Amino acid sequence: MQTVTTLQTDRFTMRPIRAEDAAALLPTLSDAEQCRYLTRPAFASEQELSDWLFDPAWPGKTWIPEVTSGEHAGQIAGRLTVHTAHQEGVEEIGYIIRSDWQGKGTASECATALIAHRFASGVRKMVAEVDTRNAASVHLLEKLGFAREAHFREHETTHIGMCDVYWYGLLKGDWEA
Repeated sequence: MQTVTTLQTDRFTMRPIRAEDAAALLPTLSDAEQCRYLTRPAFASEQELSDWLFDPAWPGKTWIPEVTSGEHAGQIAGRLTVHTAHQEGVEEIGYIIRSDWQGKGTASECATALIAHRFASGVRKMVAEVDTRNAASVHLLEKLGFAREAHFREHETTHIGMCDVYWYGLLKGDWEA
């Protein structure tokens, strides 16, 4: 697992992943509807999810947004990731927000902090791949300033079948956080 710098937002401490986070993520990641746009189906058990989250062959970094205050203090709200895309200096961002934290600005707040951090760390471009039917993710990326750079038709076979994919990019010079 790669070193992850802890980040702070107004509502969350974005920290490295811990073993106990699998249990908190399982209710969302075991729900078929919540996992519709993942490349794989919903997880059947906490162990299966843990194996995926902590796969030593995965070359990326993971941040877990943990609520910092109030009645939900200590609760985790999702998972955000980055990994090198096609070359150094270009990173792909990923995110999944727990169902009980969706629609509350969680993804926007946490992705903004993560993007700012990665650009400050020397990354020159952030990219994201999204199923064209995932309206919430498309909306988030465009809200964050990403530009749709490509539409790949019948690009990927997932557990729900063949899907079209949008490819988004955000250059460091275009970032306005």
